[in-house]
Amino acid sequence: MSILRSASNLTASFLIVALPFVFSGCGMYSLSGAATTAKTIQIEPFFNNTDLGPANLGQNFTNKLKDYFQQNSSLRVVSSNGELQLEGTIVQYAVAPVAPVSSADPNRPTQAALTRLTIGIRANYVDTIEPKNSFKDKTFSFYADFPNEQNLITVQESLEKKIFDQIFIDIFNATLANW
Repeated sequence: MSILRSASNLTASFLIVALPFVFSGCGMYSLSGAATTAKTIQIEPFFNNTDLGPANLGQNFTNKLKDYFQQNSSLRVVSSNGELQLEGTIVQYAVAPVAPVSSADPNRPTQAALTRLTIGIRANYVDTIEPKNSFKDKTFSFYADFPNEQNLITVQESLEKKIFDQIFIDIFNATLANW
């Protein structure tokens, strides 16, 4: 019994001593921010260049992207002369059926159980401090599915939020986290 207690105490002691060293080695990437020395970012309006997207889609995307960068980095969003510059276009807003379900009735056609909304963004990024991190015409896209019985209009706002959130993460990682 005392051998088990000694082993348990040894394990606990090891973890207490080792954990600070493990986490101190993770200093290259911080949870609150980016691997950049820049202080400012300029985010130009993203224009909606799709046929199906709502008229305010570009403005909503741009405003929420600015909010995302302000909340997840120490960068200050500026209207001109940013050390980092981001611009782009919404190039895809597509609705398509997915997950076909066949009917037991041979006279009834196969129907989709789900419908997919896909949004695609094409972005340009300029890093004036580290030009090698810049990119041009990089595409980011994501999708969300909803039941075919639902109308897109009723779920559109929540789907766009879910899709935007993932695209923001992807853009953030491509620009600041250098992933």
